[in-house]
Amino acid sequence: MDNIYQRATQATQWLKNNIETIPDTALVLGSGLGSWLMSEKISQRIAYAQIPHFPVSTVQGHAGALLVAQIGDTPVLILSGRFHLYEGYSAAEVTLPIRCLGLLDIKHLILTNAAGALDPLFQTGGLMLITDHINMTGHNPLTGRNVDEWGPRFPDMSQVYCPHLRSLALRSAMSLGLRLEQGVYVAVAGPSLETPAETRMYRTLGAHAIGMSTVPEAIIAHHMGIKTLGLSCLTNKNLPDCMAPTSHEAILDQAQQSASMLENLLTVLVPALENKQDQKT
Repeated sequence: MDNIYQRATQATQWLKNNIETIPDTALVLGSGLGSWLMSEKISQRIAYAQIPHFPVSTVQGHAGALLVAQIGDTPVLILSGRFHLYEGYSAAEVTLPIRCLGLLDIKHLILTNAAGALDPLFQTGGLMLITDHINMTGHNPLTGRNVDEWGPRFPDMSQVYCPHLRSLALRSAMSLGLRLEQGVYVAVAGPSLETPAETRMYRTLGAHAIGMSTVPEAIIAHHMGIKTLGLSCLTNKNLPDCMAPTSHEAILDQAQQSASMLENLLTVLVPALENKQDQKT
């Protein structure tokens, strides 16, 4: 943890010295979900490889860059590409960028991902608002010595996904006539996809969608006091009694096809977050 503390503080100082502006809102883009970003809306692009101590994503569909951009007319910091436990990184390394966001005093964090639908009523290509999560990765990024200035040793987890931001997301979706499912996201370590038996088990546990990310990031964001929102793009449906083979490439294709729906929601939601922040200040 001491090493992570040093890496996070040094990376954050580098970012403060090199980012032209630090917005209040940050966004993490999941697999295949960056295709809607228009280049003219990006004012600064920094490859992760340039940032001291940042991991480097090895997964297809993750660009591996920090962007300063605008959604609508609202500035936002975007992590285009994330890191995963299955790449061999520790939970602390996977979440180092989120630590940096907390040290940059980011107020709102929107976590997006590509996920498999476990609920048989959910449709492929739809969006799900994460109401809660189940951590089945076998890892917790808070393991080890706690840094008290970052957050408490035993953080309460009853409201990881901010109820006010969830309400704002639902209102934003309603204003667009967009169907936004709600449910519990279960995170697994991967990289193997779930079996039919595992699908039945996760359904029994109360999960509505499954993926290999987001939960470690949400834990760290919550630990650092960042108001957090989670959105899943449902790229495939898991029906355990007639399970069709799928692949990472197929998941990426579906995510890219559904990215416009996410863009529409974010175009309304992100400015609403900033307006909400302005009303409080």
